[in-house]
Amino acid sequence: MEMLIVQLLIIVRRMWKYRWIGLVVAWVAGVVGAVVVFALPDRYEASARIYVDTQSILKPLMSGLAVQPNVEQQVTMLSRTLISRPNVEKLVRMADLDLKNQSKAQQEATIESVTSNLSIQSSGRDNLYILGYRDSDPETAKRVVQALVSIFVESSLGQTRQGTSTATTFINEQIKSYESKLEEAETRLKEFRLKNLSNNMAGDGKDSATHIAELSAQLERARLEFREAVNARDAAKAQLDAEKARGGALTTAQSLMQESNANVSTPELDARLAEHRRNLDALLQRYTDQHPDIIATRKLIKDLEEQKKREMAELRKAAMNMPTVSLGQNNGSLASQELVRILATTEVQVASLRARVDEYSSRYAQAMAALKTAPQVEAEAAQLNRDYAIQKKNYEDLVQRREQASISGELDVASGVADFRVIDPPRANPKPVAPNRLLLLAGAMAAALAMGVFTTFAASQLRPVFHDADDLRNRVELPILGVVTRLVTEADRARQRVDLIRFSAGAGGLLAMFAIALTVLAVQLSRQVV
Repeated sequence: MEMLIVQLLIIVRRMWKYRWIGLVVAWVAGVVGAVVVFALPDRYEASARIYVDTQSILKPLMSGLAVQPNVEQQVTMLSRTLISRPNVEKLVRMADLDLKNQSKAQQEATIESVTSNLSIQSSGRDNLYILGYRDSDPETAKRVVQALVSIFVESSLGQTRQGTSTATTFINEQIKSYESKLEEAETRLKEFRLKNLSNNMAGDGKDSATHIAELSAQLERARLEFREAVNARDAAKAQLDAEKARGGALTTAQSLMQESNANVSTPELDARLAEHRRNLDALLQRYTDQHPDIIATRKLIKDLEEQKKREMAELRKAAMNMPTVSLGQNNGSLASQELVRILATTEVQVASLRARVDEYSSRYAQAMAALKTAPQVEAEAAQLNRDYAIQKKNYEDLVQRREQASISGELDVASGVADFRVIDPPRANPKPVAPNRLLLLAGAMAAALAMGVFTTFAASQLRPVFHDADDLRNRVELPILGVVTRLVTEADRARQRVDLIRFSAGAGGLLAMFAIALTVLAVQLSRQVV
């Protein structure tokens, strides 16, 4: 620590030798700084406060029906991007700042000056924005702020309407594209269904294995019912033969058989027809008459109706060809009549079940024959159905989005993106806000003193003076043989005192000049405030 203090004292003694050079530099820098501070023109500021109300009663009411944009984010982004080159050029024209521009360079300088003097400040969550501009003329600053307020409001409205129009145009183009794709998918699906309609494809979307399993189960069930009906018929015949052996006659067998023939029905075909008619009604509610599923279902219903007519005709024919039983005159007991009726019913049921077994056998054979090509057909059908479902879903989603975009655009027109309220209209402050001459003058004084001290330090380092033998020995690294002292007389001391007084007067004069200037400025500012 002691060595550091010694070194500092050596540096100070060296600097003291060049004190007059530092004082002159400080005076020159101080005078120049004071002149510059007082020569700076006054700057006036105009400002306006705008409140952006983003709350609207229509928006919560239309929630789910219209797209709700993030209005706060839009306004924040607008405030950040408002000071752009196109907006500044428009602002210069609106405020008539380009009337004095004679060249391209002057115009560019004006744009740069306006850009640097514009300011937009936000108070955060309160949606309150302060637009400000500084200029040497207060009226010019006020005109610029007025133009900036107009641009701020118009930019938000224009961007919203342009965004809605652009979105609607894009969605309409996509709807046209997907509409053509959907029509092509429907055409391909219809052609495929018509081409493979005779391959026993399951109409409910089941694969071939499941379809064959169902046909096999139906065939086995039909065969079982057929055997049951045959057994029931044979039992009825045996009982009737026994009754005949006992002398019973069936006088009313022919009339009962004719009655049974009139009541012939096909319950299995009727159930299938009812099911397919219900499916057709459900498809008509979702698709048009030209849809492939509707066309295939109608053709299947038509085939089933024709099959029902054929089976009814065969059953009636079989019942009519059944051999009649000769009846005696006095054998009309109730037991015989009941056996005749049961026999006629079972004969009709056997004929119906035989036709059903034949039909299921034919279907099973056709399904087994088509089993080799069924996987490929099913894969193509699944791909076509998948493509059609994707195109249809995208088309319906786009139509829904278009309606939402239309409602959103009308909502923006009705309620506006936000309500811009001018809290404080553009107003220019009659008192200059810049430059801060007190601060600048104090800074000039500090800079002048710093430049004086730095000058003396630089001179002492460029032309060092040694006041101590040890210092000289350390610097030159050579032995010192001797030291010659100089005697200080009274005249020398008097001259040093005069020199010190002069230096103190020069430094004090510099400080006094800045003190007087600061006092005058403070008085002027206090009068302006009053």
